[in-house]
Amino acid sequence: MYGKEEGRQKMKKDYDEIRIEDLEVFANHGVFPEENVLGQKFLVSAVLYTDTRRAGLTDDLSASIHYGEVSAFIDRYLREHTFQLLERAAEALAEELLLHTAGLEKIRLEIKKPWAPVRLPLKTVSVVIERQWHTAYIALGSNMGDREKYITDAVEALGALKGCVVEKCSSFIETPPYGVTDQDDFLNGCLKLRTLFYPKELLRELNRIEMEAGRERIVHWGPRTLDLDIILYDDLVYEGDELCIPHVEMHKRDFVLRPLFEIAPYVRHPAYGKTVAEMLEEERKCSKRIIKYKKTKKKRRGKVREIRNRQKNAKNMNNTL
Repeated sequence: MYGKEEGRQKMKKDYDEIRIEDLEVFANHGVFPEENVLGQKFLVSAVLYTDTRRAGLTDDLSASIHYGEVSAFIDRYLREHTFQLLERAAEALAEELLLHTAGLEKIRLEIKKPWAPVRLPLKTVSVVIERQWHTAYIALGSNMGDREKYITDAVEALGALKGCVVEKCSSFIETPPYGVTDQDDFLNGCLKLRTLFYPKELLRELNRIEMEAGRERIVHWGPRTLDLDIILYDDLVYEGDELCIPHVEMHKRDFVLRPLFEIAPYVRHPAYGKTVAEMLEEERKCSKRIIKYKKTKKKRRGKVREIRNRQKNAKNMNNTL
């Protein structure tokens, strides 16, 4: 039996693990030219994070990850490519495994170099990395030119990136401009992106796609051919000079929440803990209160003007008499 705390930790575990330990590969990686020519031994260990539940219930190998095929892939890839740094070898190998292994959500990879030429007694040198698929939600917007084409081209550009898969895309809605209101209406949407990019790497790609669409950052909240924003990224809460996740005030913006609700109504805001459906409902209630307040204020102003006009007319009549 597990203790209470250990039991809670097991229940929180996201994935099952398939382990490959110290796979021996003879390859040609290293900074020195002779390492690239003569080659040397490397030991590779990998933890494959996946869901083995269906394989465990059915005893069907196709429902799991074939560790024999993964081992063969690791051996072949490291023999067919040459890198100077273990860091680069690990990065490239982890990416290829995540891209080409069905069911692999995350990998912990260690590459050991027992024959490292450091001229000192040591057992081994190694690099250990963890890489995984992430889920990001991207807001889409345009209010210049052929708005729909700008957005659909952006969706295709994101889907064409190595390490990105567009899993869902909302329909597009027309919304009034936000902030600077003296401009054309926007077309807005949202997509769900499965990606290997880190947040800042993803932001750079979004900015590149915006620039290729002719985006010019002249006026804050001004007209734009294309606007791409990271709304959510896993459960990350991050604030930097160039990037804030979740996107600032997303919970107050109807043009963000409506398309996001269409594809992910029950995703939760990592800071506030509320679902997209709950945030949208609150935003609608808030908008109704604001509209009601503005109408009441306008009505009161009308009554004040009416009273003042009456007083002015009465004064003019008295002066005439």
